[in-house]
Order: sequence, then C-alpha cells, then structure tokens
Amino acid sequence: MSERRLTPAPNYTNAALIMLGVNLTWVFVTIWAMFGLIPVLLLATAINHLIHRKAARTR
Repeated sequence: MSERRLTPAPNYTNAALIMLGVNLTWVFVTIWAMFGLIPVLLLATAINHLIHRKAARTR
C-alpha cells in the first residue's frame, strides 16, 4: 500500500446551505404555481416549526 498523507476534507457547509435555499425556492415556486399561495405558507410554517423543535431538542 502506498503511504499517502491524508489531507483534511474541504468545508462544504456554505455551498450546501446555498443549494438548500435554491432548492427550497424552486419547490415553493412550483407548489405556488400548481396550488396557490396558501399551501406554500402552510409548508413554510411546518418547516419552521420542525426547525424550532429540533433546535429546542438539541439545547
């Protein structure tokens, strides 16, 4: 086996968060175009609630 030195992995956190925002935006726009604004607002509220529950649980 070769004795290569392992380098640390790059930090892709910012890229992942930006792509999450991009994907969430197109999903919301698609749902808005198909069903209207109310389902988008309900989904956003549900996602927000889940984020707050997870944050409270990890504290």
